[in-house]
Amino acid sequence: MAPILIATTHATDDPTKASLAFVTAAGCIGTDRACRVVLIGEGASLARKETAAAVHGVGFPPLSELIEKVVTAKVPVFV
Repeated sequence: MAPILIATTHATDDPTKASLAFVTAAGCIGTDRACRVVLIGEGASLARKETAAAVHGVGFPPLSELIEKVVTAKVPVFV
């Protein structure tokens, strides 16, 4: 089965939408579906720890926690 490609074009401009990519990727961890995350446009700024630390989407854990979970699980993140 082909991996799921998750893209985000948001960061501080829309914290909730920025978080969705990493919530989805975290949901793939431990399943039989591989996934990849792509940061595009404004979303590429999430590669900076300072920016990611400032993002907290409504109803989600802080983005820095989600990113840590995804990176620890070795989900590829492309910028």
